[in-house]
Amino acid sequence: MKKSRYKFFDDLPLMLTVPDVSNVLGIGLAHAYEIVRRRDFPTITLGSRIIIPRDKFMEWINEQAGKKDERF
Repeated sequence: MKKSRYKFFDDLPLMLTVPDVSNVLGIGLAHAYEIVRRRDFPTITLGSRIIIPRDKFMEWINEQAGKKDERF
């Protein structure tokens, strides 16, 4: 697993890029692009650029963690 260069939530930029998502989640860039294309993933598209609001990204992570708990 890749080690994230970010140590704290406040270290993240207000708007993340797909490489930022890859870094935060510790996954490869190709997998990060798969995730940002999901319907439930919060993205903003500006032309061909994909950006992710930091707060919405953290909400999405918390929702995913909650879904894990619901399976048991």
